[in-house]
Amino acid sequence: MHIHILGICGTFMGGVAALAREAGHQVSGCDANVYPPMSTQLEQLGIGLIEGYDPAQTQLAPDLFVVGNAVSRGNPLLEEILNRGLPYVSGPQWLAEHVLAGRWVLAVAGTHGKTTTTSMLSWMLEDAGLKPGFLIGGVAQNFGVSARLGDSPFFVIEADEYDTAFCDKRSKFVHYRPRTAILNNLEFDHADIFADLAAIETQFHHLVRIMPGQGRIIANGGEQSLRRVIARGAWSEVEWFNDPSGWQVAGVGQALRARGPAGEDIGGHLAMPGRHNAGNALAAMLAARHAGVRPEHAFESLQHFQGIRRRLERVGDAGGVTVYDDFAHHPTAIAETLGALRSEVGAARIVAVIEPRSNTMKLGVMKARLPEALGSADLTFCLGGDTLGWDAHEALAPLGERARVASSVDALLDMLIAELRSGDQVLVMSNGGFGGIHRKLLARLR
Repeated sequence: MHIHILGICGTFMGGVAALAREAGHQVSGCDANVYPPMSTQLEQLGIGLIEGYDPAQTQLAPDLFVVGNAVSRGNPLLEEILNRGLPYVSGPQWLAEHVLAGRWVLAVAGTHGKTTTTSMLSWMLEDAGLKPGFLIGGVAQNFGVSARLGDSPFFVIEADEYDTAFCDKRSKFVHYRPRTAILNNLEFDHADIFADLAAIETQFHHLVRIMPGQGRIIANGGEQSLRRVIARGAWSEVEWFNDPSGWQVAGVGQALRARGPAGEDIGGHLAMPGRHNAGNALAAMLAARHAGVRPEHAFESLQHFQGIRRRLERVGDAGGVTVYDDFAHHPTAIAETLGALRSEVGAARIVAVIEPRSNTMKLGVMKARLPEALGSADLTFCLGGDTLGWDAHEALAPLGERARVASSVDALLDMLIAELRSGDQVLVMSNGGFGGIHRKLLARLR
């Protein structure tokens, strides 16, 4: 089968492309914005990429067009497909029908930490010899790829609550039909498609409703939103963590420890800093246990866990300055990431560089939370400009002289170079390519 993927450079659709190629299908695709690491991965797989959405791509005559959720009505290629009555399907539906059918799916859902937890869980199963398939919203360093078919019934998937496609406004994760599901946390996000937190809770309950009676839900007891979701009805076993009656993190940092409700006390080594990563590891361990991995083995495997690209990833050092890259774009994730870095670098000066790029951030829904989220940074540099629907200067005013705003990446670079000094730790946070600012900054510093 020849499939042509619209929006192929998104983390999810890029993973679908990799799985389709591994399964023996002919794969091509297009996107408006092409940037690493996904573009690099696709090129290494020999998948042809086309820049833009020219309707002439229908002349490739694929057997099926697979449409990503970044593609909306008005897109010239999509309109040509619809006008000509050509066959198309959403990415999640194609995945469900061609990859996940008949497999033991372990799904990782939540506002934050999905990529890290999915990567940890995949590695725990791999280290136990279970050879899982997986689709991760990033490139796990232990595997070097974001997706693979695997050689067992197990398949681990990052379960996103964002909508499926222009033709299907249900959350992606309802297509996956998991036997094991992690509900890691739940906050308001995706203001472009959800009116409020209650609307997202409804989608999470849709996921709960389709799980089998023999399935298991692993839920964060510290999240009242998730307690409300489960209270609406659950037909599977529910195991709470971060809860007095369930499993809890007992030690944070490299000396990770967890205690269970029956007096279990297990430890491991976790190189990734931050309490949020300890919680991610605990949730992954409980999901791995449902698949038959001993908790002790799951935690032991973490000492060989190498992390994920773009998750507090150290990308380089120059002029005595260390530069990190992170995907954080929600205020909670920004605060947690800064806290994790602070635990690593101590009193060193942390310089936060943010691009409010997500749809929710562009709409300004979270702008009032940014000053508090950035409070532990010594300096903050923000990319403002016409793409935002709000005034970044005004929003960051509570930070006083600790905040700077520029309207372009080049202007932001000039401001950074003027301020940076040896010993600084620069944390760049964006859910996009940020105009290659990491590479440009390191080059200027050299």
